[in-house]
Amino acid sequence: MDESAGATLVNALASTRRGNDTIFGWYARYLQALEDGHDAINGTAGLLLEDDGSLAINDVVDQMLRKAPPVEFASYAPLKGLPDFLDLSISLALGDHRSELEELGFHFVSTATPGGSGALFLAANNLCERGDAILLRERHWGPYAGFLVGCGLEMATWPLLPDEGNELPFFADAAFEQTVEELAQKQNTVMVWLNDPAHNPTGLTMTPKGRRAALDIMMASASKHPDVGHTLLLDTAYSLYANEPHGWGQTIKDTMDDGTPWPENFLITYALSLSKSHTAYGLRTGALIGIHPDQSVIERLRDIFGTTGRQTWSAAPRVLQHAASQLHSDEETAQAWSEERDRLQGLLTDRRDAFVKACKQYDVPINPTHDGFFAWLEHENPESITEACAQHHVYLVPLRGGIRIGLCAMPLHGIDRVAQTLANVLN
Repeated sequence: MDESAGATLVNALASTRRGNDTIFGWYARYLQALEDGHDAINGTAGLLLEDDGSLAINDVVDQMLRKAPPVEFASYAPLKGLPDFLDLSISLALGDHRSELEELGFHFVSTATPGGSGALFLAANNLCERGDAILLRERHWGPYAGFLVGCGLEMATWPLLPDEGNELPFFADAAFEQTVEELAQKQNTVMVWLNDPAHNPTGLTMTPKGRRAALDIMMASASKHPDVGHTLLLDTAYSLYANEPHGWGQTIKDTMDDGTPWPENFLITYALSLSKSHTAYGLRTGALIGIHPDQSVIERLRDIFGTTGRQTWSAAPRVLQHAASQLHSDEETAQAWSEERDRLQGLLTDRRDAFVKACKQYDVPINPTHDGFFAWLEHENPESITEACAQHHVYLVPLRGGIRIGLCAMPLHGIDRVAQTLANVLN
């Protein structure tokens, strides 16, 4: 007999859900250190903070929200999302490449979701057969695992980085191709979740050649296995803080310009989040966007995604859908938002540059890191390192295989101290 509390009240899956989120647990430790009067440095939660420790907020977004009429706060949004927001979401995902892809005959579907997490759920719930494995990088955002388990899915991985000397420095193409083929031979679906650009937890961004190699591998596999559905999901939560925010749109266009045929059983989706790009984490607004040349496929997905949303969260929150649509439809406010986004991106760039320089100075072997909120240190026993850093009141996050370093939260003046602390505890 199971003697755990409430054993008869919960199902088998629920009984596996226990404990606190690692990231927020370490964030709580940082806050406690501050409360106790320590000079603590925060490298934990994925929130962009100013150098004084306050939450960085794009004032243009804040102003648009405050101008929204009461009905935009209080009313439901349409089940699939406000039409203007759905149109905007496609442009945010593809940038200037949207019109180019439309001219090439592509069609788009967008469904509003509660944040990027809702977009991931829609994809996991609808685009894979139960029991299939979704392919992830070996290093990935931890909650991915929970989405998969909750949707009855398994996980397969390929290495974060290739062997030294590989032609593609930031994409393990041979391992990726091999794993895609293995999945295609034994599953009805092959789905890849690729957090690029500005990967969480490493800050890695693929090169144009790496993007093209990944797309070629997926399309070749779809052509080889026409009865197996292939989906490439691009998790773009941090993309608008990257140097090439719309690089994937360029890669898709280049592939089509080269005459590569698009397999009917291949779909690209974007998991879009406004949490970071519009500094509105708590308003839980995002979208799942699909790209395919067949309009009938797009209409089918529109119905499926909308119905799933209705049966899961009813409708996504309305007010940021409205405010963002108003903001980006006006040239003046859109430019002001862009300028403030650039300032916030500058904070991240300055911190990353300083951190990479300091790690080189102190011989801290961090991974390659390019864009976004984080940097990464591979380590077999990350908890021992973060516990040692915490003794110096530097708070980082231990994850499977290494340590996530939240540059987004660190003041520029504390960067050297973080690198020096890591050097000390590693030796």
